[in-house]
Amino acid sequence: MAKSGIFDLEKHFAFYGAYHNNPINIFIHMVFVWPIFFTTLVLLYFTPSLFNCAKSVTCPCGNTCVLGLNLGFFFALIYAVFYVLMDRKAGSLAAVACLFCWVGSSFLASKLGFSLAWKELFAPPVRAVIPLSASSFFVLASQVVCWTGQFIGHGVFEKRVPALLDNFIQAFLMAPFFALQKVVGYEPYPGFITSVAARVEEEKKARRDKNEKKSTERKCKRRKFGFGFGKQRSYGEGH
Repeated sequence: MAKSGIFDLEKHFAFYGAYHNNPINIFIHMVFVWPIFFTTLVLLYFTPSLFNCAKSVTCPCGNTCVLGLNLGFFFALIYAVFYVLMDRKAGSLAAVACLFCWVGSSFLASKLGFSLAWKELFAPPVRAVIPLSASSFFVLASQVVCWTGQFIGHGVFEKRVPALLDNFIQAFLMAPFFALQKVVGYEPYPGFITSVAARVEEEKKARRDKNEKKSTERKCKRRKFGFGFGKQRSYGEGH
């Protein structure tokens, strides 16, 4: 059953889907969205824990890391809770994926380590003395590759600006869920995909009408300006 308000899954999918119609662009997002989420958590692992309840955990392969309630944890938690509230089944799967990303990124970040490399990117003299750390290079390279791929998908194939330029928060929250839904092909309830497609078409039509209105207004302003300029010139010549 469809929900309303901030947890309206159809509304969010229609918004995000309106920017992602091209199959190649959709595939690019399926490949790159979750790595962006994961590497962001790698970076946030190094933020201090907000509460004194950190715990050392050892994985089966022998690596050990400290899991605490840092910004990375709350970042993943916000996504997980939002997804579950939108849809219990698919949202729970997405929430588990967020949890695995948080734990996995924590182990990877702990193993790679961290330095002041992110600041060094903007300070060549310092960078020459202190090279990029493994974690900084990993995060930077992954983010650059993934974001570049997505912008190419929008510019070359979709031929429309990314959703984040119109609604930054909504685009960031929906991107992982949208990509996961495309991978598993899950339909929350019968008619969901059809309903979303109809909403997407409505949104696209509204955007076309809005662009046409703006174009007409610009033409009217140019004509008005040209007509007024012509009248002034004619008046001057008459004197």
